[in-house]
Amino acid sequence: MSIENNTEQKHAWQTTMPHDQFAFMKKVLASPSPIGFEAAMSYGVIKPEFESFMPAGWGVHQFKGNAGLVFDSHPGRDDLVSVMIVGHADKIRMQVRKIDDDGKVWINTDSFLPTTLIGHEVKVFCQNPDEAGRFKVIEGCTVEALGAIHFSTPAQRTGEQGIKPESIYLELHTHGEDRKAQVEALGLRPGDPILLDRPIKHGVSQDTFYGAYLDNGLGCFSVTEIARLVADEGLDNVRVLYTIATHEEIGRFGSTQLVGELKPDVLIATDVNHDYEAAPGIGNRKMNPLKMGDGFTIGRGSVTSEFLVQSLENVCREQDIPYQLDFSGRDMGTDGMAAALAGVDSAAITIGYPIRNMHTSSESAHTGDLLASIHALAGLLRQFNSLNDGKGITRDDLKNSHIRLDHI
Repeated sequence: MSIENNTEQKHAWQTTMPHDQFAFMKKVLASPSPIGFEAAMSYGVIKPEFESFMPAGWGVHQFKGNAGLVFDSHPGRDDLVSVMIVGHADKIRMQVRKIDDDGKVWINTDSFLPTTLIGHEVKVFCQNPDEAGRFKVIEGCTVEALGAIHFSTPAQRTGEQGIKPESIYLELHTHGEDRKAQVEALGLRPGDPILLDRPIKHGVSQDTFYGAYLDNGLGCFSVTEIARLVADEGLDNVRVLYTIATHEEIGRFGSTQLVGELKPDVLIATDVNHDYEAAPGIGNRKMNPLKMGDGFTIGRGSVTSEFLVQSLENVCREQDIPYQLDFSGRDMGTDGMAAALAGVDSAAITIGYPIRNMHTSSESAHTGDLLASIHALAGLLRQFNSLNDGKGITRDDLKNSHIRLDHI
């Protein structure tokens, strides 16, 4: 008597992310890379990781004006269609604005909602006054606003009045005389960056995690993992530019510069997206009900190439990779706009990972969505490599792929 085994082998996106892979993701997200100081992630974490697996023939592009990096699978092969896959290493940050006589350090809140910052531990990065030109980190600080509920207005206690950005300050616990001088002696100066001290942890529900700065260490992690997947496959009919960009959060300036210089034929941005279905209080806005855990997102609209949308959808259907369609109007809101901003002719698309609580200390996501996107984009590269009877995708394929609504 024989027993038939009906157990199907699960795909990577249907299983728990391996421990070593999660540890690498945590390392990427923990790197201190505020806007303008992205080298901690790009040079400190991503570059050594690429160097551990990339073939000897790959090249690395570095830049004078920013800490972005591009890992080039076929340097000098301008005859090949080039595909740039980009994540951005910069993190939204707070900044030192003014040091008061009582030791309070007033700060800018950047892209944070001020209320979400109160009480959280942060790290301040400043120059070491004892070693010119070297930076140090000050830990154990907290972000505050009112001091205590006893000092709040009645409207603040009921929730009718919020917290203004100019009310946010850094608590360094100074006391005694000359508290301003105490703070200045630490080395703090206007413009010094401040980051939340909140490394990611596993969430309560299976395959979830939470913490600060998923936006957009996750994109840089994904770019690295895509490269790791296909590095030894000999995809010699397509040139891939695995890109770690900077300055996205203040205008996508890093990716725009990189695209302007390298002029890729295809641009794929990887970034976080919203879990609209779980977002509180927005039901009347009738948002697209994207859900964390239901797959990565494929963006449509704006300057997106519908040919790329269809190509990626086909890969997902063939491999049973879960995905969700998203859309935008004028602007994708990601590095997917870099070609349009740089005036470069590239077919562009944005893919994302639905997360909750974006731009807070408790952003949360599902590892399955990340793994799905990584395998989908790896599959897209393989498809590009195999087109035209194994000769690879051509620029004419892109030029002649525009959807004709008059051919229905």
